[in-house]
Amino acid sequence: MIRFYFHPTPNPAKIALFLEEAGLAYETVPVDTMKGEQHEPAFRAINPNGKVPAIVDTEGPGGSEARIFDSSAILLYLGDKTGQFLGTPADRPELLSWLFFIASGLGPFSGQAVHFQWAAPEGLDYARNRYRREAERHYEVLEGHLAGRDFVVGNGYTIADMSAWGWIDRAARVMKGEADPLSAFPNIKRWFHGIDTRPAVARARAVGKDHAFKKDADEQTRRAMFPSNYPRA
Repeated sequence: MIRFYFHPTPNPAKIALFLEEAGLAYETVPVDTMKGEQHEPAFRAINPNGKVPAIVDTEGPGGSEARIFDSSAILLYLGDKTGQFLGTPADRPELLSWLFFIASGLGPFSGQAVHFQWAAPEGLDYARNRYRREAERHYEVLEGHLAGRDFVVGNGYTIADMSAWGWIDRAARVMKGEADPLSAFPNIKRWFHGIDTRPAVARARAVGKDHAFKKDADEQTRRAMFPSNYPRA
């Protein structure tokens, strides 16, 4: 059994998609990051970095319990565990390259673009412009790569597609002010539609819907989500 520590944000969504695609048995454990539950000692014992997603596999290597955190590490672990969505052996170098392009570039810059456009105080135009433009640049890299391709790596659906889907799904937040946020990226738009219409995507979107996560971005939320902005206790 896999315990899946989840909040409805892009990185956990990738893991929900893999679990649903692979048909793995799992238990969803809500972690309300807007309340600060990611900082509780019980969760920090699973992910010392205090971020979701994380999983605990009670049937890990050799039958031992395994904890894995960071969405890319989890995708690789689950791919290796099940033998699914990894492409061919010849695809592995490119798979790793694109997976870490998303992990170190597309994802973080998209997240910072969202933060500075939607959550940061006024008067930070340099930061807003930098992260928005860098997010767009990463979109352009993926756009060029997807020309004439149905999938990010090789000739089939892999964890690289799942990883990219998790963030491209939030394009409306990243590309604030755009009526059609993917209009400038037709290859991404075509690729995204192909992934987004898979039956497992609808099931992944439903994960956690039965839990009442906190919605109000008040002072408690700001301290929980952005603790580095406050003096250490």
